[in-house]
Amino acid sequence: MKRTLQSLVIAGSLVCGSAALAQSTTAPVAAAKAGKAGAKGTVEHMGVIVPSDEKAYLERLHHANQQEIKLGQLAQQNAQSPDVKSFGSQMVQEHTAADEKLMTYAKGKNLKLADPKPMNDVEKKAMAADKASAEKLQALKGAPFDSAYMANQLGAHDMVLGKLAAGQQAFSGNAEALALINENAQHVAMHRQQAYTVLGKLAPQPSGVGGSGDTHMNHNMGTGANDMKGTPGANDMKGTPGSTGANDMNKATPPGMKK
Repeated sequence: MKRTLQSLVIAGSLVCGSAALAQSTTAPVAAAKAGKAGAKGTVEHMGVIVPSDEKAYLERLHHANQQEIKLGQLAQQNAQSPDVKSFGSQMVQEHTAADEKLMTYAKGKNLKLADPKPMNDVEKKAMAADKASAEKLQALKGAPFDSAYMANQLGAHDMVLGKLAAGQQAFSGNAEALALINENAQHVAMHRQQAYTVLGKLAPQPSGVGGSGDTHMNHNMGTGANDMKGTPGANDMKGTPGSTGANDMNKATPPGMKK
């Protein structure tokens, strides 16, 4: 049976991410009971560990925005598909806007954000993997880039959703921070669904192109995206074009795959 990189990535995304976007919207403060203290100075939620220090947490969101901007710019240069180019342009615009809001918020708190330093070996390895993935994408052009970039975007947005879910727990008592996190969660969930839809429209590529399948699967492991309770708009993803919805997972066929 013919198995392509694209079909494998989409199948993996169904298991690890799409169901996350159809969770019920429960108030973040109520959901905070699910979080627990991790190592000193951290909070763990659904396998995701984030700093309990506001500055350190914001630095990670800032870093994620900057990475999305860089990869979006690369997509506009190296992509072949108009849909991928358009998605890349959208990522540049919307993550730039999100980052400006984040930096304004940080400035109001007298917080000077810098590049995040890994909290532990797990985060250190994750940062190294992200860097390696970005370098692989820089070497690709045309259709191979399209598939690899969009698969990367599924994984990257799942990873950020996990951090945002953990942030909801870590800062449940900070109304201003929680509002910022919830706003970001809404946009990231939408971006993730759009990436899924665009990937489904692309022509299947031979397996092994750019290592994007492995990158996506690794990002999905332990992100905590399945518990994005309190994410505004997440419950509306069932009606998004290209979305299967949690209740239809066993019978729906994702874009680009044959039953």
